[in-house]
Amino acid sequence: SSGINAEYGQQLKIIDEHSLRVTVDGGGCSGFQYNFEIDDSVGSEDVVFERDGVQIITDKISLDFLAGSTIEFHEELIRSSFRVVNNPNAEEGCSCGVSFSVKID
Repeated sequence: SSGINAEYGQQLKIIDEHSLRVTVDGGGCSGFQYNFEIDDSVGSEDVVFERDGVQIITDKISLDFLAGSTIEFHEELIRSSFRVVNNPNAEEGCSCGVSFSVKID
């Protein structure tokens, strides 16, 4: 199961009650990359997670890469963003935290 931290929920509620779509695509410096966008549409191939009235939408293919991860909101001096942390399916990631390589057992 995936997790949502409390700060994530507060930030998403500020964005006018919309949902956050998280997908995984090929690319980035490590092979795969996380993509985040505000979205309200849920397709037939989508999976929706909800906690405290806040929703994450992802597709079934991305879910295989995200299973067991936590999505959090991170603030730094130069930027604030959503990010995926503690991904048991990721072996390595780049310093920006957006791309990762898949753990092969």
